[in-house]
Amino acid sequence: MRFTSLTTKTVKDSSQADVSRNAQLLLRGGYVDKLMAGVYTYLPLGCRVLSKIENIVREEMNKVGGQEVLMPALQPREIWDTTERWDKVDVLFKLMGAGDRELALGPTHEEVVTPTIGKFIQSYRDLPKAVYQIQTKFRNEPRAKSGLLRGREFRMKDLYSFHVDQASLDAFYEEVTAAYHEIYRRCGIGDITLLTYAGGGIFSKYSHEFQTITEYGEDTIYRIPGTDTAVNKEIVDDEGAMADLIPNYKKGDEKNLEELKAIEVGNIFKLGTRFTSAFGIEYADEAGAKQPVLMGCYGLGPSRVMGTIAEVLSDDKGLVWPDEVAPYHVHLVSLCRDEADIDRCENLYNTLCEKGVEVLYDDRAGVQAGAKLADADLIGIPRRVVVSPKTLKEDSVEFKPRSDDQAVITPIETFISVLMEKD
Repeated sequence: MRFTSLTTKTVKDSSQADVSRNAQLLLRGGYVDKLMAGVYTYLPLGCRVLSKIENIVREEMNKVGGQEVLMPALQPREIWDTTERWDKVDVLFKLMGAGDRELALGPTHEEVVTPTIGKFIQSYRDLPKAVYQIQTKFRNEPRAKSGLLRGREFRMKDLYSFHVDQASLDAFYEEVTAAYHEIYRRCGIGDITLLTYAGGGIFSKYSHEFQTITEYGEDTIYRIPGTDTAVNKEIVDDEGAMADLIPNYKKGDEKNLEELKAIEVGNIFKLGTRFTSAFGIEYADEAGAKQPVLMGCYGLGPSRVMGTIAEVLSDDKGLVWPDEVAPYHVHLVSLCRDEADIDRCENLYNTLCEKGVEVLYDDRAGVQAGAKLADADLIGIPRRVVVSPKTLKEDSVEFKPRSDDQAVITPIETFISVLMEKD
């Protein structure tokens, strides 16, 4: 992609209406545009990042046997009345359709997926099943802030599983837990994301959150000593729960735990029969007797992950995208003015494209070198390659990974070979 063809531009300053780090950087870098509080347009660069995150999620969900579906965002009141949640979900967007029919915009899809998949469950031979979708969700969030971290409209992957018994549900739950860890690793935040115990509410004793450690986080968690797991602040006061999780725990010991700030990037629940019972979903066991179907629910927000990456992996110069989610792999910057030098830079761009390398090529004329390099730092593509009259005299380029402080002069052929090996 040529910079001169890119629909958007970087901006020096962004609105102070949302002072969160991710909002400021994504707005300035030309990744998103704010329509109103909690609602953003994903611009070309932002769409590329979001799509890559969603594809990682899709690949890992497929590996655990999930089958992709796409369910309606528009939902009738009747299914929410069936589960008695129409007046209990306080973030539900409600609207009136034709014929005065009451409708909702889906914040979640248990009410849709349960009767839908229930139509295909008759006997134990039909189980287990697992379906997922990646969809825009809507929540009437009263405090929409923090950029992509707390939105009224956002992208969500929700996976739902159906099982004959607790053992089957537990086994699949562990598979999904491992898949989530792999997703966060591939997105560059795996080493700072902890599996965190939270209250299970009416569904189970515990649920689990995935919390990414950062000083900018809104949540408080407590790391369990010697582990990569933590406890959400909301269940710390439950002495019985804490005793389950920490050997020899007694009231007051939480003062000795490592307190951390974090951003929630996913959550998973064992729903049991909460929704299948409401919709009368059962299966016939081997003896022909009717048995309840158990469910699990597994949520992960790709847009929230995108905001989290922007929040925690950025620096004072701008964004620092990990390889697998970066909009492009190489940011090629031309400082050439002579026609012959420009042609050589064009040839390098074409060579990289022909080899399948994703390149953002800053081909702008009349823009100072300092402005081009500042834009490269702000946009945050993993590798910056500068071509100038000085480097071309040596048949070289100036190469610098975004996370490094120093650039190195590298022969063009060597740079291409190393780049192809890495990709």
